[in-house]
Amino acid sequence: MPAQSKSHLTGLALLAITAIGWGLNWPVIKLVLAEWPPLFSRGIAGSAAAVILAAIALARRESLRVPKSAVLPLTIAAFTNVFSWMGFTTIAMKTLSVAEASLLVYTMPIWVTILSWPLLGARPTLRSAVALAAGTAGLLTLFSGHEMNFNADKYLGIVLCLAAAIFFALGSILNRRKLPLAPIPLVAWQVGLACVTMTILGLLFEHPRFDALTTTGFYSLAYMALLPMGLCYICWFGALRILPAATAAVGTLSVPVIGVLSATILLGEALGVREVAAMVMTITGVWLALAKPAERKE
Repeated sequence: MPAQSKSHLTGLALLAITAIGWGLNWPVIKLVLAEWPPLFSRGIAGSAAAVILAAIALARRESLRVPKSAVLPLTIAAFTNVFSWMGFTTIAMKTLSVAEASLLVYTMPIWVTILSWPLLGARPTLRSAVALAAGTAGLLTLFSGHEMNFNADKYLGIVLCLAAAIFFALGSILNRRKLPLAPIPLVAWQVGLACVTMTILGLLFEHPRFDALTTTGFYSLAYMALLPMGLCYICWFGALRILPAATAAVGTLSVPVIGVLSATILLGEALGVREVAAMVMTITGVWLALAKPAERKE
């Protein structure tokens, strides 16, 4: 097999590990939330992951030093990329199913398209309009079976997931300047800053009961720290070094699908025609938002 083909297969394998690890994390979070509050549990797992990532970076002789000019952009990125994405969605999952939460937050590329118009002057195209319509139709389909008989907590969960998607999209636009850090130290700092803050807030306001954590909860926390925020990030950056960024981004569309299917198996969450239709429409919209139009040949 040619070296180029082997490299491409390696990239696809790394992408598959990333997608599976991130996808399985959705039902695992639900298991943890049955025993510990959201900010504290996510903060503990993320703080442990940050230490592991920092140790890996040092073992690779990569510097963890942050230049003064990068402190503010790094702090903003930690909020948009980690605190809001992980913290808001984890709180939301107290009242939302995996299907509802994952499809809401994975509308993020659609929000990038929408926000790029006022912030970057990138006018929406027909493709982006269709993407928005498909994504919206998917979400409306998902929630249509509830007949909008939601309580305040349900509405709060929806708002938090949409806020996580919008903040991440905003961060993707505003934090376009490359920070002077290698990939693994960059992730270690973002995860560390955000998750230590979550842990402190959890201790102050959530008052977790340490003795409430069972063996299942402990192993779930270990999984969250070691795989989704540890191994998967390393595999993700490995995939990005081999595969085109667009290919890797589109490949992550399997994450909510894996999350929904695994939640059906592990948690017994509903998976009917409505959920499947919502997944198809929402992911089609996100794919259209991510995919680049083919270049014209003169």
